[in-house]
Amino acid sequence: MSATQFMRVRADMPPGHVRTPIYLRGKTGWVERTLGPFPNPEALAYGLEGEALPLMRVRFTMAEVWGADTPHPDDTIDAEIYAHWLEPAEAPHAP
Repeated sequence: MSATQFMRVRADMPPGHVRTPIYLRGKTGWVERTLGPFPNPEALAYGLEGEALPLMRVRFTMAEVWGADTPHPDDTIDAEIYAHWLEPAEAPHAP
């Protein structure tokens, strides 16, 4: 089994059609799995040919997303995020 791969979602706020949730931008999670390459929906939304990009399922703790005072800080949420939105990161600090 490979080591856990932590990733941070880029905190960019570009104009236009973006499929990355605002509430996850700037947050750090770990890659639960790689789902494979899929056409980039950000290009498809404008009728362009979407380059096939790796899609990752990234898991975040509630503490990372909503703060340490959240009612269930160790619960998790998964989001499918395209690799071009992710950058390598260190493990987030424990709540």
